[in-house]
Amino acid sequence: MPENFATFLSTHQWIIVLVAIWTIPWKGMALWRAARNRSIAWFVVLLIVNTLGILDIIYIFAFSKKIVLDVKAEEAKSELDDQSQKS
Repeated sequence: MPENFATFLSTHQWIIVLVAIWTIPWKGMALWRAARNRSIAWFVVLLIVNTLGILDIIYIFAFSKKIVLDVKAEEAKSELDDQSQKS
């Protein structure tokens, strides 16, 4: 690690705290949605790759909405099937 960067980080530790405060909520929400949508590939990528929230935000707003609707439709269909079998 270059001495300049190490010195910079040691004197500006607030940057690390600020980055963590920004990243953790986005990553948490993206991982929660990926798990709820049963998107294993997205979950693994979001868990491993850290892009300071950029990939997490893209997943939340671009990819997770379509899948959530599909999962909800499947759940509703399963409930209707269960009710029709009970009758």
